[in-house]
Amino acid sequence: MPSTKDALLSRIADRSAVSAVVGLGYVGLPLAMELCEAGFHVIGYDVSTRVVDLLMRGESHIQDVPAAQVAKHVKSGKFVATTDAAKLNAADTISIAVPTPLAKTRDPDMSYVLSAAETIAAHTRPGQLIVLESTTYPGTTRELLQPRLEAKGLTVGRDVFLAFSPERVDPGNPKYNTKNTPKVVGGITPACNEVATRFYSSTIDTVVPVSSPEAAELVKLLENTFRSVNIGLVNEMAIVCERLGVDVWEVIDAAATKPFGFMKFTPGPGIGGHCIPLDPHYLAWKMRSLNYKTRFIDLASEINSAMPDFVVEKIAHALNEDRKAVNGSRVLVLGIAYKKDIDDMRESPALDVMRLLEARGAVVSYHDPFVPSFREDGHEASSVALTKDALATADAVVVVTDHTAVDYQFVVDHATLVVDTRNALGKVKASKARIIPLTAQRLPISSH
Repeated sequence: MPSTKDALLSRIADRSAVSAVVGLGYVGLPLAMELCEAGFHVIGYDVSTRVVDLLMRGESHIQDVPAAQVAKHVKSGKFVATTDAAKLNAADTISIAVPTPLAKTRDPDMSYVLSAAETIAAHTRPGQLIVLESTTYPGTTRELLQPRLEAKGLTVGRDVFLAFSPERVDPGNPKYNTKNTPKVVGGITPACNEVATRFYSSTIDTVVPVSSPEAAELVKLLENTFRSVNIGLVNEMAIVCERLGVDVWEVIDAAATKPFGFMKFTPGPGIGGHCIPLDPHYLAWKMRSLNYKTRFIDLASEINSAMPDFVVEKIAHALNEDRKAVNGSRVLVLGIAYKKDIDDMRESPALDVMRLLEARGAVVSYHDPFVPSFREDGHEASSVALTKDALATADAVVVVTDHTAVDYQFVVDHATLVVDTRNALGKVKASKARIIPLTAQRLPISSH
């Protein structure tokens, strides 16, 4: 009689294994679709009735997942979305892709992971592979999931298999997706590692095993801390260039011509998304518990968090040069998604810019072709049409997110003042609009 591990590996190999994905958001739904494409029957579990009903109608709430793909797998029976947790008992593999936000104190909010762990433990059985994909601090898989599974009398590595595999989703990326982005896997035991590696290798082009879940957890935190620190550096360089009267974009583009030893990052009004603003704080929190201060992480966060204030001060200064106060001025914000060409608003710096302007009394509107309306902290707004009148009547237009669908030549042809935080106007022709870049373009004052 084959062992539990060998039986599961056999089911994975011949695609008779049933896969479950817990959490059908930006990470979970693309993974569920790739598993369907690989030949697995997939149970998608989510607590949102709205999301489940929408998916079962063959529609999609995730920009990177076409509705036609969802409809195809629903119609074929390969994919079933449900709010019934009891159906997880039928799954041979369970991938957890739930949110891991920060509390207001910047401590990890593990409530979604804990809820998922309790739900899975209530319906687990021998012969299952359980993989946490949600970004979290090192130790989460071993400290939070393993005890809950073993409390059911199951031995991890023999009866059930437990691993961590960090999601690496980049919304809107036209080149890299779930299938062709290498997948890091770290299991609690060698058997766990083997099963998780074989499972993801059935669907993902490249799988990278590491020695432990802690190593895999730290991989994701290093990746996004690297980005956060470098974005913090280039944002500070923007402030330096502002003080020196140098064009930061010119400096960056020239530095990027070096074929070695330099990686290009660009400044902006702040950082957004679920990963870069949050993930480094998971590592900082964990290290505080070990009496170590992560100085690079804290400093980068401080600089990046201050960029919306820097932008608003620039807007205020530009209005002042037109003899206008911020109070009462009409400001049109272009783009409120956290990066261009997507509809994801999570942690978007545009929301901070808008709040700061409104706190000063500005009348703020926005245009975003990907975000027709939004509700945030009780604030509701809808995108306005980008018309000649909307541009001409605005006291200031601010490019916060540089969507490629926006006609920036049209913007500068009809606006009077444009503050460009993304260098979106770098190639437009001269017009009547006064264009204010992220950093000033003036000769520095001589010290002699």
